[in-house]
Amino acid sequence: MPSAEIITIGTEILLGEIVDTNTRYISRKLRGQGIDLFRQTTVGDNIERIAQAIRNSLPNTDIIITTGGLGPTIDDPTRQAVAFAVGVQNEFREELWEQVQERHLRYGRTPTENNKRQAYVPQGAIAIENPVGTAPAFIVETKNCSIIALPGVPREMEHLMENEVIPYLRKRLNLRAVIKARVIHTSGVGESQIDDRIGDLEQLGNPTVGLAAHSGRVDIRITAKAETEGEAKAMIEDIEKKVQDRLGDWIFGTEKETLEQAALSHLESKDWSLGVVESGLDGELIHRLASVNGTFLGGKLLTKRLNSDNLVGILATYRKSSGADVVLGVSLHYGSERQSILLAVITPSGDRQVPLSYGGPPGNASTWAVNQALDLLRKL
Repeated sequence: MPSAEIITIGTEILLGEIVDTNTRYISRKLRGQGIDLFRQTTVGDNIERIAQAIRNSLPNTDIIITTGGLGPTIDDPTRQAVAFAVGVQNEFREELWEQVQERHLRYGRTPTENNKRQAYVPQGAIAIENPVGTAPAFIVETKNCSIIALPGVPREMEHLMENEVIPYLRKRLNLRAVIKARVIHTSGVGESQIDDRIGDLEQLGNPTVGLAAHSGRVDIRITAKAETEGEAKAMIEDIEKKVQDRLGDWIFGTEKETLEQAALSHLESKDWSLGVVESGLDGELIHRLASVNGTFLGGKLLTKRLNSDNLVGILATYRKSSGADVVLGVSLHYGSERQSILLAVITPSGDRQVPLSYGGPPGNASTWAVNQALDLLRKL
């Protein structure tokens, strides 16, 4: 299968001033075409460093996609860097200059002289018109590789990727295979416990199975390569069935399903409404539940530390005032080495208290506690 590398260009990304979302989008698009992504690189606005990154990639990959650095200013170096990397000069294209002028006039602006930089591309490049922005893109073909330079503005990049780059790659590389993936979400269990049950599946070559641990939950990704979407889907479904059989109710959903959605759906199936009381979570539990349409009636945010006695008393009072069928209380207290967490819930079928201890990074304690609380709700 063909391989690709992505080079993200921008000093502002290296400095943490903006977040690179382009790489994720491009990666998923390439995956959908059966293209393996081998490496992702971020380089600042420096011609020589960008050129060197391209030179490093050329012998090893079929596709290099760059994003960013196609603007009109001096610190937009991608055109010069690509030309430098392949040993050619940049050349002026009159038709690109006409496109740049037309785009500016459409936005009610007059292009300045430095906008002419955007009409230059490496000699022999395939120019790509940008109908949603002012920066044309381009493709430079070498003997073994296509270097595709795209704008850094996400809306522009996505449009060109979908409408120009993918059709180009399918034709040039005669693409037939696809890569499909499915993510299974679990909660209330650790990564090592999951690995203990499905470790043999993680050794497969195709489909592949991998784990990704988060604070209070673990994701399982199944990825399959095949000649058609139907074949890839069937391969994934076979492995997914094995994962479900082995993990049971540790699984709460797939893909974009969230733990809060799973918890509220479970309560809705019982026709139970929910109210919550939280302390030490900075409103995270209330916020996540409020983001879901469901049976959540509201919450109460307390600033004082709660113990088992006063938390249960507060929950009982709040249940009467709110009219909720189920009330959940979560109290998080930060210690010097470990964080102590108390969960308490009152339901029509009984009460329950769960004391927990968290020894991970303190900054993740709140999210971990919320996920434990939501896991408790979905298993009532």
